[in-house]
Formats: sequence, structure tokens, C-alpha cells
Amino acid sequence: MHKSQPGPVDNRQSKQSTLFTLPLTAVHLTQGFWANAQQTNRTISLGHGYNMLEQSGNFANLRLAAGLAKGAYTGYLFADSDVYKWLEAVGWELGRADDAQLQAMAAEAITLVERAQQPDGYLNSYYQFVLPEKRWTDLDHGHELYCAGHLIQAAVAFQRAVNNGRLLAVALRFVDHLYDLFGPGQREATCGHPEIETALVELYRLTQDPRHLELAQLFIDRRGQNKMRGHAGYGAIYQQDHLPVRQAQEVVGHAVRQLYLTTGVTDLYMESGETALLQAMQTLWDDMTRRKLYVTGGVGARFDGEAFGGPYELPSDTGYLETCAAIASLMWNWRLLLITGGSKYADLFEHTLYNSVLSSPGLEGTSYLYVNPLQVRNGRYVRALVDTGVDEARRRPAWHKCACCPPNVMRLFASLGHYLATANEAGIQIHQFAAASLDLTVNGRSTQLAIATNYPWMGHIEVTVNTTPTEPWTLSLRQPGWCHHAQLTLNGTAIPAEVGENGYLNLTRRWQPGDVLQLELTMDPTFLAPHPRIDALRSCVALQRGPLIYCFESHDQPAGVDLDDVQVRTDEPVAVTAVPLLGGIEAITVPGRMAQLGGAEPLYRRLDEAMEVDWQPVTLTAVPYFVWGNRGMHSMRVWLPQAKLPA
Repeated sequence: MHKSQPGPVDNRQSKQSTLFTLPLTAVHLTQGFWANAQQTNRTISLGHGYNMLEQSGNFANLRLAAGLAKGAYTGYLFADSDVYKWLEAVGWELGRADDAQLQAMAAEAITLVERAQQPDGYLNSYYQFVLPEKRWTDLDHGHELYCAGHLIQAAVAFQRAVNNGRLLAVALRFVDHLYDLFGPGQREATCGHPEIETALVELYRLTQDPRHLELAQLFIDRRGQNKMRGHAGYGAIYQQDHLPVRQAQEVVGHAVRQLYLTTGVTDLYMESGETALLQAMQTLWDDMTRRKLYVTGGVGARFDGEAFGGPYELPSDTGYLETCAAIASLMWNWRLLLITGGSKYADLFEHTLYNSVLSSPGLEGTSYLYVNPLQVRNGRYVRALVDTGVDEARRRPAWHKCACCPPNVMRLFASLGHYLATANEAGIQIHQFAAASLDLTVNGRSTQLAIATNYPWMGHIEVTVNTTPTEPWTLSLRQPGWCHHAQLTLNGTAIPAEVGENGYLNLTRRWQPGDVLQLELTMDPTFLAPHPRIDALRSCVALQRGPLIYCFESHDQPAGVDLDDVQVRTDEPVAVTAVPLLGGIEAITVPGRMAQLGGAEPLYRRLDEAMEVDWQPVTLTAVPYFVWGNRGMHSMRVWLPQAKLPA
């Protein structure tokens, strides 16, 4: 690919941006935590995804639509979208480095997509094969525009990453068809599942065709008519059709739909500059982060409707926390960061990535969680959508009947370097910490940096300047919100670590080749307490170290310890230990106590009837939440009661 080609978001020409994304190949993850995850995704997960799409019938559905095979349609009516997300992931990976096997798999899939497209540009295997007479008759639930959005994003990836325009030609024909149907003066409708909006804005950034931006705005402006049928008792609120986007005051309804919509609206603001759009998005972000966000960064409290709950409705055991909703949150926060330059958006991006996205894929790269609960009892009630065994045999499923999450993780990991850093006229901003090399330009001059770190296990980040302009420029490093003490040294000499208004440590100077800037983030374990209005968590605490939320998994506790009977001692010190488990992690041992219960205690009792409980001291072991379930799903808790000891 050409060195200057952008990644998933290209805001270089956008009207409203403070920070600007880098070319796709400007950031290369070199080793360590995220390079390993990206390599697993490339060498194992993408091939696994191809096999699963074949086994699950997604490719077969396209063959049916193309008239290349006979048989029955398989899966949900939005099955094509999983193919497109997988293709997007392959596109970004091929942009990082060529691979003959991935090339061949992608070429086969793209050929199927080309063959399935109808002469008028329409493309959806379900409606073409199963209900051809019902095209565009159920925009509330039909997902036709949703699938089109993912097709567009895959097309953008292949065009930018490897200069392959085959999918783009398909997407442009489809969008021409959409413009004829839904453009100005045409049918006033929008999709029940947002996604087309952000895709159309990115297509506009690629093509500079004003019709693409116009269509995105039309779909956004038409939302809020209170006409969509919704789901169960939710009504139009399920699809965010209850209010126009500029009037919305809270995140509601289906969590993925809501956050794909906010992503698209934020994209539209970047191009239009309409202040009301940004104000609405900031209102929704405040509502989400102050009232409806799990401690892992996950969202969606309810299984019913895969939806946001009410304020402070954040149950641990029955929470939904869909992986796709977490990824949608990343997309939204990335765009808000580009617009404002505010570190709080990068903080939430980091927190969600490590704790609510990374918890989905198994460490081996061939299994995925759809939902990410914070408490599990004996491996029960983990939504898997397939039979995955019981107790110790229960694992993450290799795939799902509704397989939206696995290829979503794949496309994120394939493009992960895109989210590490940005640049503007002032200099370079580093938002996420990973061992990486950066090769970019500052004010038209070549600049090369190398980042060395063992993050997230250690808080030491070292940035070496290899090539730099002679003029002064600013290097900005985010001081994470979880870190209350940071130290900076330049070429071995301590310098003030002063956080700017943007939440970053900003250092402006005439940089020299060989300069070494070191950032030391204090990474002590910290107990977290919940808001008193969260009923399910009263008197409980959670454990965090650095960006990682920890959990207590039954595998790591002494024999006979039941996690339902333990309390945490927060008045005594904890210990951090590197252990060779689960790919090499930092575990934390925590003092606690366990109630000695016989099982005959009454379920309820009079308040004035004391229940004598014997407590046994225990040492509990916590592991990062993202690794839970890799040894079989038994019992797990993020929140544990805090021991209340006599004064």
C-alpha cells in the first residue's frame, strides 16, 4: 500500500478536528502484549473466521444469491455482515503485510460478493434468495442498510490498505441504488440498526462525493419519528427512534445500535460542524459514563433487548455487556478524542479495550464470548448460543449463531495501530501504550519514534527519538486517569511531569536524534467502591491495577473456598506476583475471610434474630478479568463484599 494511505478513520480534511489520524503503516506494533494479540489474530483468528463462515453457511448464502448453488438459506437475515466484517479485518491485515493465504481467502469471498450483487446494485443474500418480493419492506428489523454499512467499511479497507477497488466498485453501485431510493425527495426512512451512517461518512472521506455525506445526514435526521416497532416492551426507544438525535438526553435501547448511532452522528459533526450534534453527543457520553457504565467499560445491563438499563442499573451476574457494544464504544470515543483532544476519551478507550473487548477472545484465538458478565456461578448462565459443555468443560464458543462479535474483534485487532497515536501542527500525541515504531511526518518533516514498554504489566514507557525535524515540536503522552503519580525523565534527567488541560504530559523542545523520554506510571493495586445507588454492588469492592480490572476465579482459590461466601480485607496489604499462567500475567493476592456456613441457615430471618457466623481467614488470588474462562468456566466474581471488622 502507499505509505500515506489512511486507516479506518481519515479526518485529515474534516472541518472539526483537533487531532488527526496517521497513515495505516505509520504505527507498527513491534513486540509484547498487543503485538502478540495482533499476531494471533492474523495467523490464527482470521483463518478460523474463514472456516467458521464456511461451516455456518455465510458463504453458502452468497452462493445461493449468486445462483451458484442450490439449498436452504442458513442463519439470520443479517448473516452477510459477518462476511463483510471479516473481509474488513483481512483488508487491514494485508495492508500491514502481504500474505498469500489471506489474499486467496479474501479473493474468493470478494468474488462471491461480486457475483451476488444484482444489476440494480442491490445486495443482500437473505432477501435475494428467501424473500425477493420483500426488499426494503422492513427497515425496522430487516438490517439491509446495516449490512450495506459493513460492506462499505470492508470496501474502504481494501481500497486504502491494498489499493484493491473490487469491493469498492460493489459498494458504490449499492450506494447509488440507496441514493436513488432514499436520497433527497425520495423515501423518508432509516435503518432500525444504525451502522450505515458512519460507513457513509467514511466513504465520503474516501470519494469526496457529496451525495455520500448527504445520505448519511438524511438517515440521521430521519431518526426520531417514534414510528419504529422496537422490541418487546421497548417500542421505538429500542432503536433510538423515540427522539431526534439532537434532543436525546440519555443512552437508551439496544446498546450496539445506540453506540453505532452516536459514532455516526459524531462523524457527521466532524464533517458538518453543526454544534447541536456535538452537544447532543457530549450529553449522551456524560449519561453513559456517569450512570450506565460497568467498571470494565462494558455497557448494556439487560439481556432483554441487549439494552441499556436505567440509571445505576448495573447487575454483575445478569449484565449483558455485549462485545460489539464495547467495540462501538471504542469507535465513538476515538472520534470524540479526535474532535476534542481530551484525555478522558482516550482513558475510556483504554479501559474498555483491556477489560470489555479483550475479555471476548480466548487466548488461543479461536473462541469468543458474546457477552461479558462480571459474575458467574459454577459456569451457569453464560450466554453462548451454542452447547459448549458444563462446569470445567465449558469454554468460550468457537463461533455463534449470531456471530457479530468474533469478526468485530478481528477487524479491531487488525487495525489496532491506528488508535495508538495522532498528530497535528503542534506535534505527536501518544494515546495508548504499546511497544511500537512510529514513522510519520510533523509539519512535513520525517519523524521516527520507538516505544519500548511492558505495559500493561509495568508502568514504564520509553520513547526514543530516532529521526526528527530541527524545529521545536511537542510530544504529548497521556497520563491515564487511573494513575495519580507519574515521573518523567529526559536523557536520564528528571523533568517536571505537569499535566496540561488536555490531560496529557506535553513536552515541547528541539528534539535531537537519540533523545530518550521515559515515563514512569505508578501502578499500585487499588480497591474501587461503587456508587451508592448501584443496588447490586452495595458494600462490595473491585480491584484494579493499572488499566486492568481484576477478578477472582475459582481456579485460583484454595480448596474448599466458595466465592459466594468470601469477603475481602481492604485494611491489609496486597501482593502482586508474576505467574506463568494464561500466557504470563500479573496476579494479585488479597487477604480475605470466608463464612463457614452449613447450608441449613434460613433464607430470611427476623432482623433481631442474630445469625452466628464463623469466619475463616483465606488468601484470595485475583487475575486480570480479560483472562477469565480460559481454563473452563466455573465461578468468577469482579465485585466481592468488603469485610466489616469490629473497631
